[in-house]
Amino acid sequence: MTSIAHAILHLSGPVALVLIFALPALEASVFLGFVFPGEDAAILGGVLSFEHRISLGSAVAAVVIGAILGDSAGYAVGRRWGVGLLEGPLARWVKPVHVGRARALMKRRGAWAVVIGRWSVALRVLVPGVAGIAEMPYRSFLLFNVIGGAAWGTTMVLVGYAAGASWRSVSHTLGSVGLGLTLGIVVAVLVAIIAARRRRSRDPVVEQPD
Repeated sequence: MTSIAHAILHLSGPVALVLIFALPALEASVFLGFVFPGEDAAILGGVLSFEHRISLGSAVAAVVIGAILGDSAGYAVGRRWGVGLLEGPLARWVKPVHVGRARALMKRRGAWAVVIGRWSVALRVLVPGVAGIAEMPYRSFLLFNVIGGAAWGTTMVLVGYAAGASWRSVSHTLGSVGLGLTLGIVVAVLVAIIAARRRRSRDPVVEQPD
């Protein structure tokens, strides 16, 4: 990952813009985010702007457009092949009841998941595909994808621009924050599941007449 960052920092002009567009675009569509997080590319775009290798506006535009298009591609992959993966190679580990709950959760709370998930590497890679699997309406997904992508992309580029040569420490801090966010969401989901089960167990059973 360090070698990729150094390579980007030696680029300028259109070549640099193409790369900081492509890395966020490939993050969710081909799961590249697990190898090189898109936020690092966005921060480096800001650093290149700080060094006057590319303009700040073009860096923001490249990252935002790449993020939005990449998540849309991830959604399409989940919509087209996600169910087949769950019912095929992943069926041994993922039970149908869990898939049903995940779909229901995305349909009820999909908007905040798309927006908030943008700020965590793991969620940023997985949420678009899960939204497709859950058959979240694409218009709704696109709306919140644009909101989340624009806010995230602009923020990350500006952070890189402000950090300048100190971008490594900033990137490390953001990674820790993203991990904390992921863990917090997981805990919140588990608490919600436990609370729902307890409510169901306390509900009186209504006997049907013979």
